[in-house]
Amino acid sequence: MEYLPESVRLGLEQARRTNEARKSRLQVEAGGRRIRVLRAWDKGFAVEAGATEMLRGLVDIYEGQRHVSRALIVTSREEEGELIYEFKRETRASDAPPVDFERPDNAPAGLLPRD
Repeated sequence: MEYLPESVRLGLEQARRTNEARKSRLQVEAGGRRIRVLRAWDKGFAVEAGATEMLRGLVDIYEGQRHVSRALIVTSREEEGELIYEFKRETRASDAPPVDFERPDNAPAGLLPRD
């Protein structure tokens, strides 16, 4: 892309980011605000640089309306119009309460009453 004029290259880059953001359903919630995640990977995620001030601390991550995880994050860097965040710790959300005993893998899903 080095042979393209700067304005065309910037326009193509902005169109690519807009397309990625449209495809992504991930959002990060911090301070009562939700910010769209442009891309995500195992150890972090990226948001648009102008979308918010620097985030830090505990955030909740959602896919649509479904709570996916809670993470402790730090701002790693800003590059190419994206703020890159890295996880210090990430805990997956669960719809079942934690249990204080081990459940066997072959346990029945439920019991039928005897007549």
